[in-house]
Amino acid sequence: MNKTELLQKLKDIEWDDFEVKEASSELPKNIWETVSAFANSAGGWIVLGIEQKGKKFEVCGVEKPEKLEQNFTTVLRSKNKFNAVMNPKCLKYNINKLTVLAFYIAASEQKPVYFNSFANTFVRCASGDQRATESEINAMLRDQLFGVMSAKPVEKTTLKDLNKTTLSRYRDYMARFNPALPYNTMKEREFLEKLQITNGEHLTYGGLLFMGKNLAINKNFPDFRVDLLEIPGRSYAEASTRYTFRLEEQENLWEYYFAIIERLKRQVNMPFKMNELGIAVEDSPQFDAIREALVNLLMHTDYFSPMKSRVRIFSDRIEFENPGAFPRPIKELLKKDVSLPRNPVIAKLFRCAKLADNAGYGFDKMLKWEKYTHTKVDFENSIDVALVTFKIDGATIENIDYTIKDTEKVGEKVGEKVGEKVGEKVGEKLTENQQKILITITENPHIAAPELAIIVGISKRKIEENLSKLKARNLIERIGPNKGGYWKVKN
Repeated sequence: MNKTELLQKLKDIEWDDFEVKEASSELPKNIWETVSAFANSAGGWIVLGIEQKGKKFEVCGVEKPEKLEQNFTTVLRSKNKFNAVMNPKCLKYNINKLTVLAFYIAASEQKPVYFNSFANTFVRCASGDQRATESEINAMLRDQLFGVMSAKPVEKTTLKDLNKTTLSRYRDYMARFNPALPYNTMKEREFLEKLQITNGEHLTYGGLLFMGKNLAINKNFPDFRVDLLEIPGRSYAEASTRYTFRLEEQENLWEYYFAIIERLKRQVNMPFKMNELGIAVEDSPQFDAIREALVNLLMHTDYFSPMKSRVRIFSDRIEFENPGAFPRPIKELLKKDVSLPRNPVIAKLFRCAKLADNAGYGFDKMLKWEKYTHTKVDFENSIDVALVTFKIDGATIENIDYTIKDTEKVGEKVGEKVGEKVGEKVGEKLTENQQKILITITENPHIAAPELAIIVGISKRKIEENLSKLKARNLIERIGPNKGGYWKVKN
């Protein structure tokens, strides 16, 4: 931080990485709280010799700057006060013939950082220091085992706790999409050991989560699940109903991946392509971005946290929220991919199936969303939660690929081919938009008009006009009130 940047900072009032203190002749007592907070968060600057008056800042300078600097750095470079040794970056400025000191406290790799006792563990929240909660401290302690737990054996588990159907599906998928891997030729026992799904006679934590039986997983991870909710609005308060779809409980992470990805496909353009082997491939930059976010979530979740991973699809965004912070500040991760997964066993299993790269968190793939949709991707990182948000709009979403086959399948569900047999009965064929509406409400009877407008790609007023026409033809019926009711497709 040069002098110009310092002066620019002083024009602001809210910072999460910058703290000013008067400190004319001695170190302020609350400076240690800020040191702890920056070390436990994403790092930040402590500036001495600045006085705050309301919303304005004045340079007051410090007396005997060499002594203040020595006193401050001596405390941080010893273990007399803090539980971790810190080496701050020290800078000195001359502003209007007054001396200002600045110290950069880096994010620590030995969290939680506290002074005197655990009770003095602080975190940074907006522009202030707050005492860490018990759950935040526990999350930091678990992060000390970052990258270790997934390979440890789970006592009292055996090969009987492995879901053989999942194992078979995984091996088949790997053989089709990564045929050159030597793991494909291994017998089952060797395959499980080499990929660290088992450790001796026990399953590892990573192996259990990835392809274990749900009963065995829940014995070790109570209330194991990955939530997916589709909310018809920009918030729960705006939604006509709390959600229009909630994913059912799945057996393990491999099964969760496929169940969730099927719902996410509805949010992007998915052109049909075949590879050189004649296998249908999912080739779309938008799809690559949200798939990377999903795999990222499953690989880096803190499964020992009482919080649960969640994917939420609102009308204007898709959120991937997982317990467990990113291991580095977001700015650092965006500059270079850091290959440091929380669950290396799970990460390797996804990589062997060619569902994740060998390097880093895949931010480059996720950011392709911005290029192809012209909407924003946001990354948020706190002590115990990481959140990735993909902004969407009506032009971006194409929830259903409406091919003739889709129309026929849904038509068969309601007893006749939509648009042909139904059209013959009423004397004329349905329009393409009316066919799309019938398809959508057959799959999701609780869907609201605003979400239908997004899916079909027309205005809400046009949706309501088409719904009225379909009701007039006695093809659909509204059961219950506008809020809380549902659509019934008639044969």
